[in-house]
Amino acid sequence: MSKIMINQDKEMLDDDFIYNYLKDAYWAKGRTMEMVQTTIRNSICFGVYKDNRQIGFARVVSDKAVFAYIMDVFILPEQQGNGYGSELMSKILNDSELKNVQNWLLAISDAHGLYQKFGFKALPNPDKIMGKVSF
Repeated sequence: MSKIMINQDKEMLDDDFIYNYLKDAYWAKGRTMEMVQTTIRNSICFGVYKDNRQIGFARVVSDKAVFAYIMDVFILPEQQGNGYGSELMSKILNDSELKNVQNWLLAISDAHGLYQKFGFKALPNPDKIMGKVSF
């Protein structure tokens, strides 16, 4: 397995790369480049790099104490299966600013096994969670 680098340096993020992946992702269809740039600007972002090329991304919205929501997590399909998603999740959950957050959420339709390794599980009372969403 090749070594990867994961950091929060927004200057290193490739907005075009992120937008081009997300515009085809089932959870982000319809997002414009402007929307993607706004989400990057207003989130804690994690870029994943291999051989000086971005291969993944995730972002977190959080108050850094009580609540954090993980979104837009991806590793390029050709790089999946190498443990990079696990490294990314570990980096997020152990980040110095986020490691003490009490409650984490994410919404997914796939990759449940990855998140279960980090203690995520289906919520016992989903009828207590409400949302106002556009998808």
